[in-house]
Amino acid sequence: MNDASGARGVIVAHGTLAQGLTDAATIISGVEEGVLFPVSNAGRSPQALQESIDEHLAVGPVIVFTDLPSGSCAVAARKSCRGDGRKAVVCGVNLPMLLDFVFNRHLPFHELVPRLLSKGIGSITSVPDYP
Repeated sequence: MNDASGARGVIVAHGTLAQGLTDAATIISGVEEGVLFPVSNAGRSPQALQESIDEHLAVGPVIVFTDLPSGSCAVAARKSCRGDGRKAVVCGVNLPMLLDFVFNRHLPFHELVPRLLSKGIGSITSVPDYP
């Protein structure tokens, strides 16, 4: 990935989760319009969901974030992105992961995707801290 403007993100999730994560990441980061796109599976058939994802994949590098590693969102995302080195699917999206994406989306996929996974996992904690 060497797109000067960086990757775009498509958040695919159940219910209103995708819109909520997009809104929160946009408010916190101030990222410009056209970087994050929410897609909900609500009321969509598997084919309609995949078509909705495909609408956002036409131009440049894209990371599709899903809420779960399986289910309708992940299956549609994987089908949409298969065989294309300018697209990746990252499952288990959370807000810290999205914020890291927004600020580092210019990195090559081979650096960006592992970074996002690490940020997402590393942000899961509890108070008090349990071993």
